[in-house]
Amino acid sequence: MPDYTLTIEVRAHPGGVTVIALAGELDYHTAPRLRRTVERTPGELPLVLDLARLRFCDSIGVAELLSVLGRTRRLGTSVALVGTTAEVGRLLAITGIDGLLPTYGTVDGAADALRPGG
Repeated sequence: MPDYTLTIEVRAHPGGVTVIALAGELDYHTAPRLRRTVERTPGELPLVLDLARLRFCDSIGVAELLSVLGRTRRLGTSVALVGTTAEVGRLLAITGIDGLLPTYGTVDGAADALRPGG
């Protein structure tokens, strides 16, 4: 049986954002866990998705990233990505998602950019 593992860590960043770090695979089997996690975060705070340890993402994972974007827009806040691997970055580029979700080199850089007035 395949190992559909996704580890999700949530933490508050002193820059006023919620950081969600993903490790493993974001796919059909694991995407609902990300959705539930995002739904439990404070809606008024921007989100930073740290993908540095995400080794795989399929079309359902991409759809979930778009869902996160939609949620933040509806709530009047924003989302950014950090640490996209070459493989995940290529998928985001092919699908055009890289033009919708800003990517930063570090969590601190993303937090500074997402901070109101940043």
